[in-house]
Amino acid sequence: MEFATLNASEGPIYIGKDAEVMEGAMVRGGLALCDHSQLKMGAKIYGATTIGPWCKVGGEVHNSVFFGYANKAHDGFLGNSVIGEWCNIGADSNNSNLKNNYEEVRLWNYASGKFEPTGTQFCGLFMGDHSKCGINTMFNTGTVVGVSSNIFGHGFPRQFIPSFSWGGASGFMTYKTDKAFETAERVMDRRHLKFEATDRLILLRVFEDSAKYRPWEKKKSS
Repeated sequence: MEFATLNASEGPIYIGKDAEVMEGAMVRGGLALCDHSQLKMGAKIYGATTIGPWCKVGGEVHNSVFFGYANKAHDGFLGNSVIGEWCNIGADSNNSNLKNNYEEVRLWNYASGKFEPTGTQFCGLFMGDHSKCGINTMFNTGTVVGVSSNIFGHGFPRQFIPSFSWGGASGFMTYKTDKAFETAERVMDRRHLKFEATDRLILLRVFEDSAKYRPWEKKKSS
C-alpha cells in the first residue's frame, strides 16, 4: 500500500496476503480485501464490503461482496450488490441501488418464479458466476443476472436476466454453451487455472435447468 487513505474509525480493514492498495485509493472500513486482490488507483471503497481473492476492483463500491476472481477494474458505481466468481464489470458501468420513488425494492425469486419484496430500500445487482457486462452498462435497482450471461448495449436491460443470455435492453438470444465454455477456458487460463470437466458439467446442468427462464427459446421452437 502506497499513498492511500485508510479510515478504520467505523469498521475494521483487513488486507490479505499479497494484496495491493494502489495510489490514491480511499478506503472506509469495514473492508476485507482478500489474498492477491488489488484496489486500483483512485478507488473509493465504502464500508461493509468484501473483496474475495484474486479480484481487481476500482471506481466507487459500497456495501458489496465480490467472490473470487471477479473484476471491476474501472470507474463506475456498484452498491448493495453481490458479484459471483469469474465475473467482469465493464468500464464505466453503473448500478442503481435505490429507486427514484424510494419504494421497497422487489427482486427476482427463483423459488417462487416471480419478483418478491425484499423488505429494504437499498438493493443493487446480483450477478452469477462467469457473467460479464460491456462498457457503460446500466443496471436498474434490484437486477438479478444468472450464470454465464453477457450483457451489453445502451439502455437498461430487464431486471431478471436468465443464465446463458446474450444481449441487452434491445433483446436477448441464447449464449451457446460451446462459446460460453471457450470464454471461461480463456479467462481461467489467464489466472493459470484449468476449466475442468467438473466445471463443464456443472455449467451444463445450469444451462439445462435455466432453459425455462429464456422465453425467446420457446418462441423460436413454436
